[in-house]
Amino acid sequence: MPKPARSPHAPTRREALGTAALGTAAALTGLALAPPATATPASNHVTRADRPKPPVLALTHATLLLNPHARPLPDHTLLLTEGRVTATGPSAQLKPPPHAQVVDLTGKYVIPGLIESHIHTSGDDALTPPLFPLTGVTSIREMWGQPFHHAWRRKISAGTLLGPRFVIASPIVDGPPSIWAKDTGLSVLEVADAKAARATVRSVKREGADFVKVYSRLSPEAYYAIADESKRQGIPFAGHCPDTLPMSRAATSGQRSIEHLHAMLLATSSRERDIRKALAKVRIDPNDPSSLSRYGSWFRQVHPLEWQAMRSYDKGRARRLFDTLAEHGTYVTPTLTIHNHLERTADLPTSSPDWKYLPAWSVASWPYVWEAMTGSRTPEDTARIRRIYEHRLTLVSEMHRAGVRLTAGTDTSTGYAVPGFSLHEELRLLAEAGLPTRDVLTTATTQAAQLLRLPTSRPADLLILNANPLTNIRHTRDIHSVVNAGHYLGPADRTRLLADVEKAAAESTPPEGGALSATATPGCACNAPH
Repeated sequence: MPKPARSPHAPTRREALGTAALGTAAALTGLALAPPATATPASNHVTRADRPKPPVLALTHATLLLNPHARPLPDHTLLLTEGRVTATGPSAQLKPPPHAQVVDLTGKYVIPGLIESHIHTSGDDALTPPLFPLTGVTSIREMWGQPFHHAWRRKISAGTLLGPRFVIASPIVDGPPSIWAKDTGLSVLEVADAKAARATVRSVKREGADFVKVYSRLSPEAYYAIADESKRQGIPFAGHCPDTLPMSRAATSGQRSIEHLHAMLLATSSRERDIRKALAKVRIDPNDPSSLSRYGSWFRQVHPLEWQAMRSYDKGRARRLFDTLAEHGTYVTPTLTIHNHLERTADLPTSSPDWKYLPAWSVASWPYVWEAMTGSRTPEDTARIRRIYEHRLTLVSEMHRAGVRLTAGTDTSTGYAVPGFSLHEELRLLAEAGLPTRDVLTTATTQAAQLLRLPTSRPADLLILNANPLTNIRHTRDIHSVVNAGHYLGPADRTRLLADVEKAAAESTPPEGGALSATATPGCACNAPH
């Protein structure tokens, strides 16, 4: 695994592992270990109120790609009135009204704002929320909801904070003992039976969750109670496919989306029954106070079963499963980004221009964290895990061909992933899996909007590109400007605001203290997505 040269400011191994346990390294968890700081003065970051939207915004002479599967519309004008699209047409015919703000987009391409379907956000107000719209990501699905996410959403809605549209999960709902201990400082709701499961669904709905986040260690009794109570309460449920259930049962039970590709390997194996018996013997030590240690234990027990499942892949079983997922409208979010970073470790980057938008102390800890998670692998382990990742790409391609609804999500904030920027990498990986470019775009636009149930009447979210993304998916990174909730952020705005984020990142200092610092396990191989 690549290691950067040690700088005078780089942490020692011990310091880095401690820091990792506190901040980044929720690199495994993608978590904030405390509510984000809000001390940054408002003058240091933009708010939507700083730039009120004009009554009419006219984007002229652009090529419109608002539906990736529709014919491109060259030399078109798009009118926004009070932030909402009110007219489109050829620029020669559709003339802006005299009072409109006119933006000439000759040679530019307009696509819907991108949607990140699996993320864990944390950090300062001046760092994390603005990065999303500044990178063209205008909506996100937060997969471990906490009170500060709801506070962010209120600020964004009020125009006092630049950020994306949030769809927010409940806290994780898991069976006892959960993979997550109490050291994260974040709420995990353990339910042991149907009664507790139903009460939890009602509780998280009252608290404002947009959906129930189900997790890996739920019992069948608790899971089915969640499914039934969610239907009664009119709230979706989504998340992991529990270890105790076949994936087809999650689909037929109404789970809205299934995250990651671990359960997929077992579900497509000719030896699923035997492997599932072994999976039932997987244990989590309830006395282990470390989440990292617990997750490492789970993965070490599950990885050999994944290898067996991959070697017994059954195309017939796979097709029947994919048909079931497609028939029931079950979305799958593969999160190739986190799988790639943890399963192709030889390819990890040693630098990236994107990293300047995160605190240096956070970035500096990543190699040490990854060494702690993967350093105990033997060469045989490394080769097997890389083959498993390649098999995951095959599964994604076959699901797509079978009509399964795929959505783009990254599991950021894990190490080597920067909020907003990482979604563009996810799109590249989906293309690497064999999806045509048009279909890759749908995973982060139209299909993701359906998963998140975003209202069609919402203010406009648009991404304006300098190059055609249909010819190369990497062109989604070549951003000219963004319309975020009806507000236009031009090239100069983006340059200035990204500079503000970079400055805030440079001034960030590591957190002091924290529960995980005492319980992080340097030898933890805790490399499962969450």
